[in-house]
Amino acid sequence: MRRIALFLLAACACALVLSAAPAGAQTYSPGFPVCLHVYGPINYYDCSYMTVPQCNATASGRSAQCILNPYFASAGYNEPPPRHWRRHYAY
Repeated sequence: MRRIALFLLAACACALVLSAAPAGAQTYSPGFPVCLHVYGPINYYDCSYMTVPQCNATASGRSAQCILNPYFASAGYNEPPPRHWRRHYAY
């Protein structure tokens, strides 16, 4: 009985180790507003451009595309302040 329990424990441990997937790395660098997505045998993102024309100059003649970095530090939409509805009564 003890052998069966140890065998099952070892089988579960092996299954757990083999089913673990590698952690994904962050694709976009948050430091620059424009990224170059390069297509080919190895697809990768190069987020080191300040403007789209600068990125387009690098992408020219390559299988690449310039995109806006969704994780750029100041890329957030500035929401307007909340509106406070007040009733104004005439006295």
